Amino acid sequence: MLLEPFEALAHDRDFWSHTLDGLAVLAGAGLFHAYRFPQPVAELAVVADSFHTKPLWRFLQSVDSYQVLGLNLQAIRLFEGNRRDLSEVDLVPGVPRTITEALGGELTEPHQTVASYGGIGGSSVPMRHGQGGKKDEVDIDSERFFRAVDRAVLEHYSRPSGLPLILAALPQHHHLFQQVSQNPFLVKEGIRFDPDSLSGNELQNLAWQTMEPRYHARLAALGEEFQEARSKGTGSDDLAQVAQASTSGRVATLLVEADRVIAGRLDSASGRVGSADLGDPRVDDLLDDLGELVTKMGGQALVIPAERMPTDTGLAAIYRY
Repeated sequence: MLLEPFEALAHDRDFWSHTLDGLAVLAGAGLFHAYRFPQPVAELAVVADSFHTKPLWRFLQSVDSYQVLGLNLQAIRLFEGNRRDLSEVDLVPGVPRTITEALGGELTEPHQTVASYGGIGGSSVPMRHGQGGKKDEVDIDSERFFRAVDRAVLEHYSRPSGLPLILAALPQHHHLFQQVSQNPFLVKEGIRFDPDSLSGNELQNLAWQTMEPRYHARLAALGEEFQEARSKGTGSDDLAQVAQASTSGRVATLLVEADRVIAGRLDSASGRVGSADLGDPRVDDLLDDLGELVTKMGGQALVIPAERMPTDTGLAAIYRY
């Protein structure tokens, strides 16, 4: 019975004709979900009394995530991604997609009067007196459009997500947007191209070039925070100690090594851990179980590349107290 949904999925032509590079399938009694991912995940099959979700954390965590605001004088686009992928966001109501949606009937119209002055031989030559030239009108509308976009993106995306925002726009638009923006998540560095002129891969590569130094700085800061916490007795890389702290809700941040698997069983009530064979259907990866427990208790669990981990035990925990 348990294998029937897997067999049905294997023969689902429509599903396999719309696949991405990565796939995760979670199944249990009365439950079967298949998730597609834009990047491949390591092949792994786990049979246990809980779902193995650690490979999925990397697609959900925010440590390397960001948003890109594509902007020109007429319209905007918003993207969200990480070091592996970038996808366009379907904007929610309340976020203006175009300058017309943002300003509507308030778009500035040319304000000019025409007067005639006598010319040579009594001819009349029309002279135009602008109450603000065309360039001034465009600048006024651009500033108001940028302000409206900035407010909407901050309210609906930046503040709820807390993600860095990268501006992708022509060079001449960067200064004005940075000047009017009230978004504290907007990074100073940006992409100085109109996003409509870039392919998806080009935009993702440029966005990650902007984000990568911030990502490495964030990992370095987490490592320093852990080392300081451990020196004060409020951090540990000992599996048994971290398990005990996790069950009592003391762990604020748990860092786990991306490709490390520590087979064992975790008693979520007592915090006791025991080694075991991963082939046992009651056994899962302890790092996976700890991450789920920390998240359940209100902490955050982050998957970190091995070369960026501050320890060699596969985990590092920063306690609340």
